[in-house]
Amino acid sequence: MRRAALWLAALGLVGIALPPWYLTQDRLADLDWSGGWLAEPDHAPAFAQALLFGRWWLWPVIACCAAAAAALLLPSRRALARVLVLAGGIGLAALVAQGNAIGLRGWSAPWLEALFGVLDDRQFGLGIGGLLAGLALLWMLTAGLAGLGYFRGDPFTAGAVGTIALAVALFTFLPIVNLLSDAFRDQTGALAAGALFRRLGDDRTWGLACLAGGSRCGVAWNTLLLASMTAVGTTALGLAFALLVTRGGTRFPRALRALTILPIITPSFVIGLGLILLFGRSGLVNQALFAVFGIEGGRWIYGLQGVWLAQMFAFTPTVFLVLIGVVEGVSPTMEEAAQTLRANPWHTFSTVSLPLMRPGIANAFLVAFVESIADFGNPIVLGGNFGVLSTEIFFAVVGAQADAGRAATLALILLLFALGAFWAQSRITGKRSYVSIAGKGDGGIHPPLPTWVRRLALGIAMPWAGLTIILYAMALTGGFVETWGRDYTPTLRHLIRAFDFEWTPNGIIWTGVAWNSVLTTIKLAAIAAPLTAALGIVAAWLFTRQRFLGRRALEFATMLSFAVPGTVIGVAYVYAFNVPPLELTGTGIIIVLCFMFRNLSVGLRSGMAAMSQIDRSLDEASFTLGGGGLDALRRVILPLLRPAIIAALAYSFVRAVTTVSAVIFLVSAEYELATVFIINRVINGDYGVAITTSAALIVMMGAVLALIQLVVGKRKIRRRASPAVQGAPA
Repeated sequence: MRRAALWLAALGLVGIALPPWYLTQDRLADLDWSGGWLAEPDHAPAFAQALLFGRWWLWPVIACCAAAAAALLLPSRRALARVLVLAGGIGLAALVAQGNAIGLRGWSAPWLEALFGVLDDRQFGLGIGGLLAGLALLWMLTAGLAGLGYFRGDPFTAGAVGTIALAVALFTFLPIVNLLSDAFRDQTGALAAGALFRRLGDDRTWGLACLAGGSRCGVAWNTLLLASMTAVGTTALGLAFALLVTRGGTRFPRALRALTILPIITPSFVIGLGLILLFGRSGLVNQALFAVFGIEGGRWIYGLQGVWLAQMFAFTPTVFLVLIGVVEGVSPTMEEAAQTLRANPWHTFSTVSLPLMRPGIANAFLVAFVESIADFGNPIVLGGNFGVLSTEIFFAVVGAQADAGRAATLALILLLFALGAFWAQSRITGKRSYVSIAGKGDGGIHPPLPTWVRRLALGIAMPWAGLTIILYAMALTGGFVETWGRDYTPTLRHLIRAFDFEWTPNGIIWTGVAWNSVLTTIKLAAIAAPLTAALGIVAAWLFTRQRFLGRRALEFATMLSFAVPGTVIGVAYVYAFNVPPLELTGTGIIIVLCFMFRNLSVGLRSGMAAMSQIDRSLDEASFTLGGGGLDALRRVILPLLRPAIIAALAYSFVRAVTTVSAVIFLVSAEYELATVFIINRVINGDYGVAITTSAALIVMMGAVLALIQLVVGKRKIRRRASPAVQGAPA
């Protein structure tokens, strides 16, 4: 307790005494550390801002940090805890109050000016100093609560809960609520509760004309139908691939695993183009049907079936990554015990193996359902006349109608759908125990799959794998021919134009047109991926292992940004972080934050699914031996969560590289991302450069995934190697 207080007091004092309090245009390394920075208003730390430049509103924050440092002299642990709670709570409240009360033009509200008088000063968004001091104050508050007996007296657990709660509130709840408030405003911008109900009753949203012979149904019903079809299909495909890879006895499990996750490392542009080239009106399939049977090709790829097929390709890898760790984690000892009691292979699989996979299957279904309702890229490319909520929100925001109220109302409906899926998943898994990894060694081997289950999995997975190979062969060919659709002469011209470079006496000059966007994307994704994975795994540990007030509400709040379409998240971030106190628009930080909280849910759900199989007695043993929450997480839980860690790292990095809808409003001239570069090339008709850039991203992401697997390693559970299934096909 006292050691934690010492470190937190030091962090708070550093935050107010050394780095710039406000956001600056220069890097810290460019500052004059000889002391000149104290006299510069743009670079001065908090104490200099208050002492030299009259910004008195910073004194409460400074005083709270100083009070926490002085409290270290108190002999009583409980007295120290009380001071930390007061200093942290008051300091945080003061930081939030002054940050929102004063902006770029002085007081942010007329009543503040009437109360305090005219303010001839202003303040920018918080910088490094404000961030360090804010974190120190937050952790002082949580450490003090732990010292008073909350959170089992563990400062790490208390700090983790506080950090995640604050992060979700700032970067998920605040932007979305700020945007959704437009649903309660009328056309003039005034608050009017009736406006929401009028928009909710719109026939374009809930109409059922298609059932009576009309042309289309409401977009809400379309979204539910598509999401249900996608969730069922991707869960079945992901489970089939997971069973084959882990216990199917195939001769090339690594190749099958690589082929399974290939679509997840592919920009959606490539999948959409491949489907159009293969099944479009002038695609190879329709051309072959006309040449052989004289059948005219149609436009069936555009609509529900086309979007569903594209989402199956796009989201099956995500489901596979969630399920693979769960399937591997089923204890073979339990399966061997069932066989010892003379259960046949099917009875063992249906009564032992499959029920232990239930939380993973339910989590995978939830992830696929929410992915589908939030998907924007596939419906906008292949939807045709089949509208869904995400595309309607986009057109309401940027289309000719420019109806922010309708966009907010449709986003609210999406959140309600996500809440319903979350509730259904909780009801399915219930409060049953799914523990299959305990503290003692497990020397069993997984029994082979029942014959007909294996044949069914092969029948589902192998045709899909073949279609995946054909789709990618079609899509990636366009980057290495002269002109797609007209001249198929092989060429490397597009590759050279995108990734050319020159050797000069001063070093390498990256002259290719794609280098800037690709390198920027790699840098930001490499920053976001480990932060996203760490936040997701810690949150999963808290939600499954700890009990605290508001746990279920916080768990659902982490799904909010995942449930809302990326376009809406991008607009919400622009609205929320365009002015102080968090003035982040146009920086790389806002893109990293969008990556983190947009992609948090998969790491969270896969971690929760994997942790439901780990016996709580392992955590309790760590506490019994004197370890805290950090010791239990670091030494016991994390080594058993390597599949979930790999899933979180891989998914967060890949989605950061391939996402477009969530960041298209956040990029700037300095921070252009590869996906936005690709989209702009497609708009300009430069398909060759677009496809070669996509191919380069695929190769790069494949290498990164292999590196993640190598660094994280495999979960070590003592088991005998399974013998190869006799006669197993490749």
